[in-house]
Amino acid sequence: MSDYTLYIGNKAYSSWSLRGWLACKIAGIAFEEALIPLYQPDSRARYLAFSPTGKVPCLHHGRRVIWESLAIGEYLAEQVPARALWPRDGDARAWARSIATEMHGGFGELRKAMAMNVRRRFPGKGRTAGALADIARIVAIWQETRARFGAGGPYLFGAEINLADCMYAPVVARFWTWQPELPAPAQDYVAALWAHPLMRQWVDEASREPWVHEGYENPVD
Repeated sequence: MSDYTLYIGNKAYSSWSLRGWLACKIAGIAFEEALIPLYQPDSRARYLAFSPTGKVPCLHHGRRVIWESLAIGEYLAEQVPARALWPRDGDARAWARSIATEMHGGFGELRKAMAMNVRRRFPGKGRTAGALADIARIVAIWQETRARFGAGGPYLFGAEINLADCMYAPVVARFWTWQPELPAPAQDYVAALWAHPLMRQWVDEASREPWVHEGYENPVD
């Protein structure tokens, strides 16, 4: 039995869970996955039993409890330094932490207008002024990151995904679903991360979930 347990929500909808799950996967740890579906009558009570915030993701490592996706990534980077979950180069690592934190704390308009649903597509919808402004900033982050640090591969920092990619993975999922207009380099990054084997695993498992929440399935535009 693993010392690690990761608590997550529905794979179809839970963007924060995707971040924590990807971080555990790229860290290479053996972990138990505990999926507690969102929006059920007892969801809040069940979440509070393992998470002090009543939210997911939440990682348990022995007696330690780590909540918030970025904190989970940082914790795993300490636990398995050989995996280089952040770039080894100091300049790249500082940049990666900055863009990951910007993602963690920002882009509320995009989150509100274009919820994550990896089972559906809503092309042309959700294009509020606030969401488009957030998208423009995200595209600028991706383009500058790739230009400065992305040589040698299709991901933000080159040939391998790291915690910065994990933080932006739900944005990639949103862009796949909602199909906003993107410049070619951003489209290439979306295609590359969406095709990553771990993303394919997540989406495949989401496709087999029985839970449906109308708020994610029938957007109002």
